[in-house]
Amino acid sequence: MKVFLLLGILLSSFIVPNTSFADSVPATPAPVKQEQKQVVQVNINTATAEELSKVLTGIGANKAKRIIEYREKFGPFVSVEQLKDVSGIGQAILDKNAGKITL
Repeated sequence: MKVFLLLGILLSSFIVPNTSFADSVPATPAPVKQEQKQVVQVNINTATAEELSKVLTGIGANKAKRIIEYREKFGPFVSVEQLKDVSGIGQAILDKNAGKITL
């Protein structure tokens, strides 16, 4: 009888993997760090050509220069939509820069 008991203990150690309770509990995943992109804004009535082209998507040196020429000729912008009056700037550029343009 002792032989069968001993044999059962030996066999069970080979059949059941040697695990602890800690091994069976899934590890808590590390919290995901969410990147918070801070939206940089530019005031189209006061910004330099360099600032405009640096901050605004689709606005290079030439379009930035046209924005400044427009505001020097017609005065400060009264709405963001007024940028569409500048040659080369359309709704697509305004859409790409939503939230970046201030007055």
